[in-house]
Amino acid sequence: MSVERVTAAEDPRLEDYVGLTDVALRRRTEPERGLYLAESEKVIRRALRAGHRPRSYLMAERWLTDLADLVEAAAADGVPVYVGEHDVIEALTGFHLHRGALASMQRPELPPVAAVLEGARRVLVLEDVVDHTNVGAVFRSAAALGVDAVLVTPRCADPLYRRSIRVSMGTVFQVPWTRIDPWPGGVEVLRSLGFTTAALALTDESVGLDELAADPPERLALVLGTEGDGLSRRTLAAVDLTVRIPMAGGVDSLNVAAAGAVAAWALRAP
Repeated sequence: MSVERVTAAEDPRLEDYVGLTDVALRRRTEPERGLYLAESEKVIRRALRAGHRPRSYLMAERWLTDLADLVEAAAADGVPVYVGEHDVIEALTGFHLHRGALASMQRPELPPVAAVLEGARRVLVLEDVVDHTNVGAVFRSAAALGVDAVLVTPRCADPLYRRSIRVSMGTVFQVPWTRIDPWPGGVEVLRSLGFTTAALALTDESVGLDELAADPPERLALVLGTEGDGLSRRTLAAVDLTVRIPMAGGVDSLNVAAAGAVAAWALRAP
């Protein structure tokens, strides 16, 4: 078992892992450098099963045993495995690595929209959802509730950001997804592929979720809006219809991830 031991956070070999708490930096550099970070054994294994390639691993000593098969495969493939004490790793990454291991993964090229939607019947579209936790939660619900694909608009948070992956429990590797650009011009692309587009929004013309679920279209793309402001006027004007979730208790809306889960369950394909 071949590993490389690190004793200082300034080690240049660990450049991929530096400054994980600086969200702005990670948003900027991860796509440009073609990498993302997978945290925890479960997430790393799901990424590998999805065919993603590791650049390197970083872990505490005790995980060499639990991840022995990955370490052996890494040695065979020439992938570095860096091992250090918890204090060195924490100084390097800016947080306590309580899940044992990190992997720097090669970011895969995103497929075209048409390829992702081939054969799909239920799709979620995330318009400018900026919170990584919400993005991850939507993916987890999508995987659990039979959504066939997720599309994210150009200004939506990165599904492969570390927090998104962690909250999704690795389902970002399970649910097919890609970016749809331009948007809301992409509504016409969805329509050309046979999808009815429905925006989850409170408008005077909104139909109730139960009404849509009673006679759903064969192929449906449900559009979810950003936190706070919701969907843009241009999007609302472009989609085929708007739909609302009936509320009680004086509540007018749900968190975007919760709303997406409710709607995905109600509109699931038979």
